[in-house]
Amino acid sequence: MTSRKIQLISNDDQTFEVERDVIKQSNTVNTLITDLGMDDEDTTMPVPIPLPKVDSDILRLILRWCEYHKDDAPVKDDEEIIKADLKIPSWDRTEFFKHLDKNALFDVTLAANYLDIKMLLEYCCKTVSDLIKGKKAEEIRAIFGIENDFTPEEEEAIRKENMWCETTN
Repeated sequence: MTSRKIQLISNDDQTFEVERDVIKQSNTVNTLITDLGMDDEDTTMPVPIPLPKVDSDILRLILRWCEYHKDDAPVKDDEEIIKADLKIPSWDRTEFFKHLDKNALFDVTLAANYLDIKMLLEYCCKTVSDLIKGKKAEEIRAIFGIENDFTPEEEEAIRKENMWCETTN
């Protein structure tokens, strides 16, 4: 049985027609559809859903992820995700995140947050965490292109204040 189609419009005015089952991972879209009384299979969405904070390239990536995970149960607001044991599934690691540059990863993270796609957001955060794990502040700045705005004296004072959290491997 084919689910009904929903139209989404990106912030650069690209229209995407997706099956309702694919976009169910988004709590934002689900809430909108439910609040409008359009959740019934026989009810047709009268207008496309605008997504003003997501551009077409990122929405295409998000929909690809949602398509792959369409048979997964969406994570609800009241469910706790055990982050310490979070493992990124093989497909997500090798077919999705591996091909994202840092800017795309950042944009997908923001879009997953805006669309309230909890597992994608968790996987994005875990990917960023893995990217910076064990790195020094200078290396993290280089990864994200962050300019060091501390004077050497300020930086040394911060290091001394936070020596307790430094670990040696």
